[in-house]
Formats: sequence, structure tokens, C-alpha cells
Amino acid sequence: MTISLTPEQQVWIEKQVRRGEFASIDDAARQLIDERIAERAIEEDDLAWAKPLVDEARASVARGEVISREEHRIRNAARLTARKD
Repeated sequence: MTISLTPEQQVWIEKQVRRGEFASIDDAARQLIDERIAERAIEEDDLAWAKPLVDEARASVARGEVISREEHRIRNAARLTARKD
């Protein structure tokens, strides 16, 4: 397959290859296409799988099973201190 790039795209990719971001122009093209395909897959996901998780989280909040942000910070600080000892 042959893909034609605009001059601006070619310059940008060549610059990224020179900076070491990609091993080659082909590598850059493959990686950038893979990333966009992954982004589109996320955009097209209807997230129906997440609804039960969100519903359970909301139910937990309604039952009062929450802590404040400050309490969360205090607990994390205590955990970090315990790990350093």
C-alpha cells in the first residue's frame, strides 16, 4: 500500500524521526495510525459495560459509603509514612 503525505506531514514526521521519537518514517506512520484507530474505538464504545459499575458507585454514595477528600489525603499520607519506615 502506498500512502501519500502532504508536505507538512512529511516534514513533521521527518522531524520526529530525527528527534528519536520514531525509528523510521514507516514506524511513525504505523504508530500514528494505530493510535488513531485506538482513539476511534474508544469514541465508538457506547460504554454500556460501565453502567452497572456506575450504578453501584451511585448506590454506595447513597448509602453513605464515602470518605471526604481530606480523609483520603490523610490515609494516603499515613500509608506513605508507614512505607518509609
